[in-house]
Amino acid sequence: MGKSSRKKGTGKKKKNRFGEAVSNTVKHNTDSLRSGRAISLEFFKRNAWLLIAILTALIGVMGLRYRTKTRMAEIKLLNRELQRAESDKLHEKAWYMTLIRETELTRLTTEKHLGLRYQEEPPVVIECEGIKQTSHK
Repeated sequence: MGKSSRKKGTGKKKKNRFGEAVSNTVKHNTDSLRSGRAISLEFFKRNAWLLIAILTALIGVMGLRYRTKTRMAEIKLLNRELQRAESDKLHEKAWYMTLIRETELTRLTTEKHLGLRYQEEPPVVIECEGIKQTSHK
């Protein structure tokens, strides 16, 4: 029992020491970056091609994103225009069908000599107090 309790106790101390070492290293590196000592001119000379490739890729991704956003805005605009055109098309089709029915009806009435005519105005209901109205069932 004595051995297992010692191992557990030393493990916690090692973890605390490791955590402190990591936090100290991160703090030291952060302070070095802030003061400009971490990256030297030699670093840039050695990794110039890599940095150029990364910057080119970054600018390319930004360009693709901009192009995608502008094209999506254009697609939205064209979709709205398409919806308006389809609505206009349906309206014109309904008007055309009305005209065709009216023309066909007029042709048939004259052909069959029915004596009917197309009435431009809707029927008017006249109410008189002296006449009783009967309900139709």
